[in-house]
Amino acid sequence: MNGAQSLIRTLTRSDVNVCFANPGTSEMHFVAALDSVPEMRGVLGLFEGVVTGAADGYARIAEKPAATLLHLGPGLGNGLANLHNARRAHTPIVNIVGDHATYHKKYDAPLESDIKAVAGTLQGWVRQSTDTADVATDAAAAVAASQVPPGQVATLILPADVSRNGGGEGAEPVLPTGPQSVPESTVKAIAEILGTGEPAALLAGGPACRERGLRAISRIAAGTGARPLLETFPARLERGADLPAVERLAYFAEQAEGQLNGIKHLIVAGTKPPVSFFAYPGKPSELVPEGAQVHTLAEVGQDVVAALEALADRVAPGIEPILQHAFRPEMPSGPLTAENWVNVIGAVLPERAIISDEANTSGWLLPAATVGAPRHDVLTLTGGAIGQGLPVATGAAVAAPDRPVIALQSDGSAMYTISALWTQAREELNVTTVLLNNRSYAILRLELERVGAAAAGPNSERLLDLSHPNLDFVRIAEGMGVPAARATTAEELADELTRAFSEPGPHLIDTIF
Repeated sequence: MNGAQSLIRTLTRSDVNVCFANPGTSEMHFVAALDSVPEMRGVLGLFEGVVTGAADGYARIAEKPAATLLHLGPGLGNGLANLHNARRAHTPIVNIVGDHATYHKKYDAPLESDIKAVAGTLQGWVRQSTDTADVATDAAAAVAASQVPPGQVATLILPADVSRNGGGEGAEPVLPTGPQSVPESTVKAIAEILGTGEPAALLAGGPACRERGLRAISRIAAGTGARPLLETFPARLERGADLPAVERLAYFAEQAEGQLNGIKHLIVAGTKPPVSFFAYPGKPSELVPEGAQVHTLAEVGQDVVAALEALADRVAPGIEPILQHAFRPEMPSGPLTAENWVNVIGAVLPERAIISDEANTSGWLLPAATVGAPRHDVLTLTGGAIGQGLPVATGAAVAAPDRPVIALQSDGSAMYTISALWTQAREELNVTTVLLNNRSYAILRLELERVGAAAAGPNSERLLDLSHPNLDFVRIAEGMGVPAARATTAEELADELTRAFSEPGPHLIDTIF
């Protein structure tokens, strides 16, 4: 077999059986090899940012890596923003990047670039296969590397001649390492701090945002009085009825400071001490209150869930977690507003839904509206690079075809990766996109004030305004094969959501307020 065939066979043996791809000339032998390895599902994205974001969404739900296939350095560059989000989410991804044939690189052809340098910015694992006989072992190593706790992007660079030459062989999977245990002495030390009775907060992230972690966090809070908080943008958050409702740390620094006000101890578990997203004039970058001590229960990549459960057994023996009761908000009526659309979502959210949340400024009331809804997962914008929502929803739907996926998508960031709709149509994915259309970059209008810039005049306003002309998302979606409708009232949005959830395949609702 050739190098490409040995690569794909090794990936599938390692339980990587989906490849999101946007190939070019250097990757044609990989494309041809898909027919000889039918266990690998190839999913075409029309832009590399869709490819990388979909791989991120897939892995967050499937709990195993997907592969990407990208064309040389420029293809990797086009996908870099959503790989950045995946890095911040600690998502395991096997990134296959084609390269020029080894003998061709010295000619500095137009698409030649330093792929290793670009891949290195992701702070993950990078290797270049230089011999066809080594491709399979390199692929197995990449899969294992992607799953090293807490998860990372593993990039394998595959030159065209190494891919097409014969002499390849499949390799057996390399078993990934598990998370490191937290020493019992650390758990004991944190328990003693919480036992002092001094005001404390527990900030958790990573796997702690799933059911086991949430239940342990709730027990600790109930037993000690510590304030429970989750990181601002979890990769995957389980929430809804019959789960503990744990508040997320606020995005805006002044709100986060209010949540942490008065504490003497901050216990961090599976995340890092909080900092402001941006620097603001006259405001501190660190959000830990002055004089408060930071204590680490579990580093990122350690077994945070087991550590939380051990801590709960020490400080809250026999105490049960406090679970959220089931309730839905009252269905609103009349024109849609930035405040009431979330209640429509909460009122009709189906069982086992997956929410890809890139609502941005429009979604600040969403957690309260859905806290008592049927149990669901929320995938958030972990790295802050917009354009994630539609691709992540796409990948999540590939990973869980039996679950309804809802993309809550702001209009400005939708345009970064709008071609994800085409992939949803081609793959017949059950994704319902609620396109939140306020015809502006509303977050930037707010940030203009927060950074102390001068009041916006007509020239600066043009850079924040998405009208003139208005974006017609119904026609855009229909042009990509996705049925679409427009909603301007709560009743229309509820009707369109109910219809979309009852029909297979993707839908888009242009939600105007």
